[in-house]
Amino acid sequence: MTGNYHQLTLAEVRPGMVLSDVLLDVQGNVLLPQGTVLSDAMLALMPRHGIAVLPIVKEEVTPEVVAATLQRHEARIAQLFRKNDPDSGSDWATATLRRFVTDFRLGVEETPEHE
Repeated sequence: MTGNYHQLTLAEVRPGMVLSDVLLDVQGNVLLPQGTVLSDAMLALMPRHGIAVLPIVKEEVTPEVVAATLQRHEARIAQLFRKNDPDSGSDWATATLRRFVTDFRLGVEETPEHE
């Protein structure tokens, strides 16, 4: 976990707050990545997954910090998939994996085209 966080109960958490760490359910499955901005819908589903307390960033995240984080994630994904051309249709499996990793790291919500 990052050092600049505090644990808040669901009653204390408000939409717009940011997760300071990856959120895991009681079985250890990843529910939300670090840095996710919480919404009403996300908070409403937490009890269903056995979540009672959330690690929340203490200070507000500035747009510059968000942009820098996204840039770091994009650079890491480019490094991981450096031997795969994302525009080439020759390796569909790697392209699909790259899309899922990118969506996860950048916090992209699932859309009908991704289903």
